[in-house]
Amino acid sequence: MAEPAAQEPVAPSPPAPAPADPQPAVSAAPLTPPGPPLADRPAADPRAHTADELTEYTIVRRRSDRPVSGWRRAVHTASGGLINPGIGPAEQRRQDMALRIRRPLPGPRQVAIVSMKGGVGKTTVTAVLGLMLAEHRGDRIVALDANPDAGTLAERLTGRTDATVRDLLDSLDTVEALSDIARFTSLSGRLQVLASEQDPARSEAFDRSEYERVCAVLSRFYNVVVTDSGTGMVHSAMDGTLALANSLVVVGSHTVDGASRAGKTLDWLVAHGHKELADRAVVVLSHDRTSPEVDGERIVGYFKARCRAVVEVPRDPHLATGGRIEVDKLRQATSDAFLELAALVADDLGNPPPVRQN
Repeated sequence: MAEPAAQEPVAPSPPAPAPADPQPAVSAAPLTPPGPPLADRPAADPRAHTADELTEYTIVRRRSDRPVSGWRRAVHTASGGLINPGIGPAEQRRQDMALRIRRPLPGPRQVAIVSMKGGVGKTTVTAVLGLMLAEHRGDRIVALDANPDAGTLAERLTGRTDATVRDLLDSLDTVEALSDIARFTSLSGRLQVLASEQDPARSEAFDRSEYERVCAVLSRFYNVVVTDSGTGMVHSAMDGTLALANSLVVVGSHTVDGASRAGKTLDWLVAHGHKELADRAVVVLSHDRTSPEVDGERIVGYFKARCRAVVEVPRDPHLATGGRIEVDKLRQATSDAFLELAALVADDLGNPPPVRQN
């Protein structure tokens, strides 16, 4: 009985300062939080303050510990999920690259795929890059075939060329909504595709001013425009492609002619006022044609010294056919290479546009 009596006097003492507490509690909320917590808070990227940041991939805790390939998946499946070795380094790297691809953008962006030489896989790179961006991002992506010589981008992606960029140009004054543009595009997965004009007589008229008009309309409704430029660097539409590009991909191959032409493409860009664009470029080297006699390490080292990054795409039987491209039919190594390319491109799209020198 003595213990309760000893505890009772203690109880009133905590409430004693209570009358003084409400005043600070009310005054702490109004306008400015206390100094120290704000100072410790990391600086926020203003571009992240959009609804685009709140997606399934950013706010849902991923079941990333469940393996989807290799011996880890076999163990997990055989044990009925009781034994989970977790994901391996390769799967973790894919998840990290996918998150980079999904980063919010400060506005519409344009990616140009260029090469001085034909036959190195420029259209293939455009197609698979567009598919990867469209698959992993939640916004709108369109692939534009700006080749004035009857490009094959739409054939590789959708097989439809009944409506072309020329038809859109003829109807630009009537475009007021996304549904108006949809009349001229076809769909491959989540990727919208705008075909080039297939009639050579009409396609020759596709010049810089018309390219810029098309891109101005596309940028009103799409977050990223991926342009498959024509072969060569001197036709009029290429001027518009480079003038509007936020990011550049230069395509070459593991051959003497393919590598040298990719190098000459960078030389031409520097000589014509696009040095920063060239420095920030990603070079893609295709292994469709190669030989043990070619020093691949020397080629990769050369381009790493001249641009931001190099991606090597292994030979893939599905792409080698030259037919319709389906991402789920690519070999894992090929898919990983294009996933890396998409992540590298997305890394640069958040930066200010490159400065052009006159």
